[in-house]
Amino acid sequence: MKDKLRALSMVIALVLIWIVFDRVTGGTFLQPRNISNLVRQMAVTGILASGMVLVLVLRHVDLSVGSLVAFLGTILAVVNAQWGLSPLSALMVTLLAGGLLGSIQGFLVSFPKIPAFIVTLGGMLIFRGAAMWTTSNTTVPLPTSWLSDLGTAYLSATQGLTAFSGVAIFLLLGFFLRARAYKSVNVPRPSNESFTTTITALVVCGIALLLFNNYNGIPVPVFIMLSIMAILTLVARRTVWGRQVYAMGGNPEAAYLSGVPVHSRSLLTFTLMGVLSAVAAVVLTARVGSASPDAGQLLELDAIASCVIGGTSLRGGRGTIFGALLGALVMESLNNGMSLANMEPFWQFVVKGGVLVVAVWMDLASQKQKEVFA
Repeated sequence: MKDKLRALSMVIALVLIWIVFDRVTGGTFLQPRNISNLVRQMAVTGILASGMVLVLVLRHVDLSVGSLVAFLGTILAVVNAQWGLSPLSALMVTLLAGGLLGSIQGFLVSFPKIPAFIVTLGGMLIFRGAAMWTTSNTTVPLPTSWLSDLGTAYLSATQGLTAFSGVAIFLLLGFFLRARAYKSVNVPRPSNESFTTTITALVVCGIALLLFNNYNGIPVPVFIMLSIMAILTLVARRTVWGRQVYAMGGNPEAAYLSGVPVHSRSLLTFTLMGVLSAVAAVVLTARVGSASPDAGQLLELDAIASCVIGGTSLRGGRGTIFGALLGALVMESLNNGMSLANMEPFWQFVVKGGVLVVAVWMDLASQKQKEVFA
């Protein structure tokens, strides 16, 4: 219930932020074009935040994702533009490189048991230097192909409607399968709250579809981000691996004594984070049209902030992909709204830092309250 109330408070805060910025910008903020640009720019942070949730749940942190995005983006552009590999081959090389680099960091964290903060801090510096070396500290253009469409294209109205139909089937089927599972074990089914949540989600998705179709359609980066988040939500909630990750974050010693392979689970989580960093690098490089060693600055902080604002606990064991989506939307709304309002750049850092501190303070306050009443 507490997590649901926090999610509701996040939605209310997001609505208030949108209303304030729409008034300040004279109605520009809530225009379909601006909302489309906002969520497209949010896609990279959202992809990273979806993986960062699982890392934070394990009581770890990954500070290298921003630099890793820059390095993997340079790999994508160099092998495609300079080495002449096909777009598909370049994409596969980038994804494999991301998984490999993530697994190396995961191995160092899991087996020598080097603190993740130190491993990923070193990775942040190494990957940034590698990006400079790969490009000779210059910008490498990405050739125009279907690969570049991954960051700039839009789904047509028909494709968007098909995607919405798939989401509707997914949500309703999930509801009925849960109801059937309760009935099979003779457990009373919960109240209609779950059904209300499902219908609310469908209504929100329908409104978003209409809003996107009033401009150019659903941006492809947003479709990629939402697909990844939906898959990771299923993995986190419905698979043995996902439940073991949360068990490890809640109580590592108890999980180990229960037979959970804690080392391999940590390794796999960092490997997944590396693959998601590769996906984010592809989307960012495709959207910008080139790879730069300066790309991805502070992306790791945006991803962590999105998770914390969305309810992920820094003490591990608690966090949701949906919460990370809300947190990323809040962060990008602040960025976009302050830019449209022509606020000085330093205020953007001050406001974002203040929001992050408040979110952490709320998390710690709730944890202390639990301890008092335990």
